[in-house]
Amino acid sequence: MIDLEFIQQLIKALDDSGVDSLELERGGTRIRLAKTPPSASTPDVEIVSTPGSLHSGPRAGVVLTEADLSESVPSDLIEITAPMVGTFYHAPAPDAQPYVKMGSSVSPGDTVCIIEAMKLMNELESEVSGAITEILVENAQPVEFGQVLFRIDPT
Repeated sequence: MIDLEFIQQLIKALDDSGVDSLELERGGTRIRLAKTPPSASTPDVEIVSTPGSLHSGPRAGVVLTEADLSESVPSDLIEITAPMVGTFYHAPAPDAQPYVKMGSSVSPGDTVCIIEAMKLMNELESEVSGAITEILVENAQPVEFGQVLFRIDPT
């Protein structure tokens, strides 16, 4: 765990330097500091636990920010985001069919996934009608509050 004093020292060092941004990974925690954030919605200081520290694979350690994706996402798509931190599951059981797949039609109230938080299984329901155009999370992957899970083309 990284303590607050260490983070404050990093912020001071960044302020005193000619460097615009700094990223550091330590003990499974990544700290990203920037003098000029990419957009108004991105915080100046962001601390996240990296999925790459928990598992390996082709996507391990790859983190895309909302700013990275904003240019390629059509504005008419509706995003379903994680309402809490937890573990994302596509289906109610490991051997069950996923709630939704690419191209699936959803209506308000339809369950699209489960997010497990503190051993509680929380069903996430769609609030809109439409077709699933993107599923942005792998099964059993940890998710952060506000992370985009699905994109829906409204009908």
